[in-house]
Amino acid sequence: MDKSESAYKTIGEVAKILKLQANKKGILPTHVIRFWEKQFKQIKPKILNSNRRYYDEKTINLLKKVKFLLKEQGMTINGVKKILNNEASLELDEIADKSIRAENLKKKLIKISKIIKNLK
Repeated sequence: MDKSESAYKTIGEVAKILKLQANKKGILPTHVIRFWEKQFKQIKPKILNSNRRYYDEKTINLLKKVKFLLKEQGMTINGVKKILNNEASLELDEIADKSIRAENLKKKLIKISKIIKNLK
């Protein structure tokens, strides 16, 4: 029986979800996740029964973001910390960027509309 998507996951399950590379013995590198917990205050797993870590969907998504920024974008830990600490400003920047793109699209559509009218 599989766990539902909203169920808490163990650190081993999270390592699989993040597709962290297993070592030669097939052991997943859960130490990476523990290291990220120490570096990024936003990563807060539930710690229950003899220090076992359990991660909710929000925390897993945050770990995915951290992995993407560190491993795929090549950012430093300090760079990722700045991004995570300024999450609200990033959302505002994204909204502003979308509105700028929408305005540019609107201008292009008006221009195309005028060209079509002139062709008639």
